[in-house]
Amino acid sequence: MALKLLASLLALSVVANAALTRRVACPDGNRVANEACCALFPVLDVLQSDFFDGGECGEEVHESLRLTFHDAIGFSLHSNVGGGADGSIAVFDDIETAFHANGGIDDIVDAQAQFKTANNITLSPGDFIQFAGAVGVSNCPGAPRLEFLLGRPPPKAAAADLTVPEPFDNVTHILARFKDAGFDPSEVVALLASHTVAAADLVDPTIPGTPFDSTPFQFDTQFFVETQLKGTLFPGNGANQGEVMSPLHGEIRLQSDNDLARDPRTACLWQANVNQQSHMANSFKAAMAKLAVLGQNTRELVDCSDVIPVPKPFTGAARFPAGLTRADVQQACDTTPFPALRTDPGPVTSVAPVPPS
Repeated sequence: MALKLLASLLALSVVANAALTRRVACPDGNRVANEACCALFPVLDVLQSDFFDGGECGEEVHESLRLTFHDAIGFSLHSNVGGGADGSIAVFDDIETAFHANGGIDDIVDAQAQFKTANNITLSPGDFIQFAGAVGVSNCPGAPRLEFLLGRPPPKAAAADLTVPEPFDNVTHILARFKDAGFDPSEVVALLASHTVAAADLVDPTIPGTPFDSTPFQFDTQFFVETQLKGTLFPGNGANQGEVMSPLHGEIRLQSDNDLARDPRTACLWQANVNQQSHMANSFKAAMAKLAVLGQNTRELVDCSDVIPVPKPFTGAARFPAGLTRADVQQACDTTPFPALRTDPGPVTSVAPVPPS
């Protein structure tokens, strides 16, 4: 009798779990957990084909990812500085793109606005910014599959100035700004994994498209390696505000990245990403999930994460660029040895700029 009861309970459990995971068939054949997400597949398809150049991890991906942060960080737990991830930077663009910290971001704001209009996309501004960022990152090998929640209402007002940290801000100021938005130092470092697929256009305007590491089309841990190498040169016309020397020709280093890699509050968190692909990707995914819903009531949003494509894996390993070794590391973490890495063979590494789309 007891065995029959147990068998019955197990059968009910299987049925219940099946009901919870039952998926909805969309008109185009895709399957999702919530029918409301079906409307995203046509947007996904045209984003990949027309905006991201057939699914590349290129300039539009880099800039779309940057936009997710610059829109969402206009938020505070303690004061009214903005609505967070609400799309205000796209609606009140005449105000927000004029902020110094948002220099150059008007290009991607304008490009996304034109794309939405041309394709009759009706997603709210906040939804489109976060959806485009999540889809774009999925094109970068090694990236995590980011979450996406649907249903952000339109923004009510522009975010305040000075909510976006600048590359010339000191570490104390940067950590304080992030703490005000609800992020601890480990999450700050996690979010900066975005710089592994990023480039700078205006830090030194003479060399637009200069990447932050030697592999700007792969979501790997090279950024965390190379920011800890001794800087020896400026890739362009010399020191600019927010720039410090980098170790490689063609690579630019932000002062903020340099300082966070060496500050005792964040140095070991920084080093912990070196050659730890899963750790970096999982930490980034968790921090981005938090960033993407700042200021939003998640109980009123629909989880459409299953629409986001699964990125290709990164199967390589971190290494020292050709011409550099462990002797070039400026290690600041005093509790854990720097990981043992191989050096790439060949002549001294020089990094090519990220081409415009």
